Amino acid sequence: MVERFDTPGISDAEMEGLRARIAAHGPRLPLAEPVLDEAAAREATRKAVADLVDERAMDAVLAQVKGDGLRLTGPGGFLSELVKAVLERGLQAELAEHLGYGKHDPAGKGSGNSRNGSTPKTVQTEVGPIDVRVPRDRAGTFTPVMLPKNARRLGGLSDVIISLYAGGMTVRDISHHLHRVYGTEVGPDTISTITDEVLDEVKAWQHRPLDEVYPIVYVDALMVKVRDGGQVRNKACYLVVGVGVDGVKHVLGIWVQQAEGAKFWMQVCTELRNRGVRDVLIACCDGLTGLPEAIEAVWPHTTVQTCVVHLIRAAMKFVSYKDRKAMVAVLKEIYTAPSVEAAETALLGFADSPIGKRYPAAVAVWERAWERFTPFLAFPVEIRKIIYTTNAIESFNYQIRKIIKNRGHFPTDDAVVKLIWLAIADIEDKRARQRAAEAGKPANTRTAPPRLVEGAGVNGWKQALNSLEIFFPGRIPVPGSPGHFSPGLPQNGT
Repeated sequence: MVERFDTPGISDAEMEGLRARIAAHGPRLPLAEPVLDEAAAREATRKAVADLVDERAMDAVLAQVKGDGLRLTGPGGFLSELVKAVLERGLQAELAEHLGYGKHDPAGKGSGNSRNGSTPKTVQTEVGPIDVRVPRDRAGTFTPVMLPKNARRLGGLSDVIISLYAGGMTVRDISHHLHRVYGTEVGPDTISTITDEVLDEVKAWQHRPLDEVYPIVYVDALMVKVRDGGQVRNKACYLVVGVGVDGVKHVLGIWVQQAEGAKFWMQVCTELRNRGVRDVLIACCDGLTGLPEAIEAVWPHTTVQTCVVHLIRAAMKFVSYKDRKAMVAVLKEIYTAPSVEAAETALLGFADSPIGKRYPAAVAVWERAWERFTPFLAFPVEIRKIIYTTNAIESFNYQIRKIIKNRGHFPTDDAVVKLIWLAIADIEDKRARQRAAEAGKPANTRTAPPRLVEGAGVNGWKQALNSLEIFFPGRIPVPGSPGHFSPGLPQNGT
């Protein structure tokens, strides 16, 4: 069956808000909202610190750090006590505003509500654990904002945990890291709960509405180990990337395979159609069992194309190192042939050649995939360059494998989807920061990488789009009229 998510309750309005944000910005780490003017915020912070701390007092603290062993961070450190003082002062100010009068103010007599001591609470922060006294009122109506009820950590620590998790660290590695660096005790179960908070966003992203037409769709898989029924199994995690009419790539979804073959792919294709995809012109994949049949059942007019690079790799597995250059030269005559007839002649020549007779298994790879390969030969060079390979996904899969290689296995299928979603956001965030740091520099001096997959453009798209319009007349929507389709094409619910 298709992957589902068990998420805590979320209102329809909240879900719509998530979908709108995801549609506008794509996947991103659910961290604290960025400051619009970082320079102004930094200057305001410096001024506040300067007003708060006397220079002589600061010199005395530094002398203690050097001479008396006073620690800046960690349990009992200077920064921990400073944050404690700020929190407790802020909580007292919130309570005074809630009651309507300050501490020891006679105006509170007969008001019906008053202070009622405090409750101790240990809060985990980026500077270590802090013991805070949270004030109470007699009516029990005080709800602090600075440190909400039941909160055991400040937001910055959650951001750190999610960033470390997205970077590939396991929950136990994160727990050890926080204890070693911050002196903070956060158990693996708590860390897992914190990272599970993104599941609502994952769910909204996985079920967001899609464009009605994707000229090209790529499908590729990576293998992960998942605990299932008391044993660890190898499962295929599939990524589907679509190229929109504007030539921009988007990850349409992530699925962990539950069933085998055609049934699984039928559910995936049906889900994509129900999310608004009415037509796909070309689907590029790697001979996945049941996928071509499912695509043709849901979108009967779609051309299913086997990835040429995968065919080359599959054939090269049987070839010794000394013969690889000769094999590549022979195969190039097949996939660069100007027509199907020329390619068939090249394939027959390959089979009868000395190298073909030496490696009959390599010949068989192309013969078995011939029916799904030949549509490639009908297209001009502009389209061939785009559908020649699924490297658009494979380069991303390479980055994902670097993240998951430290994990023995995943506890659930949800954990797989969660980590990959966070990895997409993390990778694109890192690249966006690098590009922002080089903004304004001459183009020939910039070294920041472009977008990896999500939101990346396709080189030479305008020329390819013109060729696609000729090969698939009437199936590419005209700008301003998204409902423009040929009458014979399938519609939602048909």
